[in-house]
Amino acid sequence: MNGGGNIPPPSNNTMTTMGHRHMMMHMTFFWGGDAEILFHGWPGHDRPGMYFLALAVVFFFAIFVEWLSHCSIIRESSRRGAAAGLLQSLMYALRIGLAYLVMLAVMSFNGGVFLVAIGGHSVGFFFFGSMAFKKAAPANYGTTSDLPPMICC
Repeated sequence: MNGGGNIPPPSNNTMTTMGHRHMMMHMTFFWGGDAEILFHGWPGHDRPGMYFLALAVVFFFAIFVEWLSHCSIIRESSRRGAAAGLLQSLMYALRIGLAYLVMLAVMSFNGGVFLVAIGGHSVGFFFFGSMAFKKAAPANYGTTSDLPPMICC
């Protein structure tokens, strides 16, 4: 029955193929620093400092997404025109790109990455989107951003 085709992988989530070590992709949430987040080999194995750096990067990416979602950089007097439209399009591309990077990091199925992504979005919304730090709540609350809201529906 040892036809060589159906050998289960080793229990430490690695596969060895012709002398090379490969990580298996997790399909359920797991805890711990032994994860690959966004790039092959990053943050690395048995390097807790790099794992915490990866968590910090995901956290700050999520905060930056929220800042971009609620910032108003373009002056009210110059909201019309090609230059304002180009700046708005570049900001939109940056926001969507960072949001996708955070999503891909969460798709590593690492519980710590999931928690820091949620925490980063929450902290970012608290500082940039909630009424806690607004000088005065405008009548059209939520429409003062340069970018349209991120709505799924």
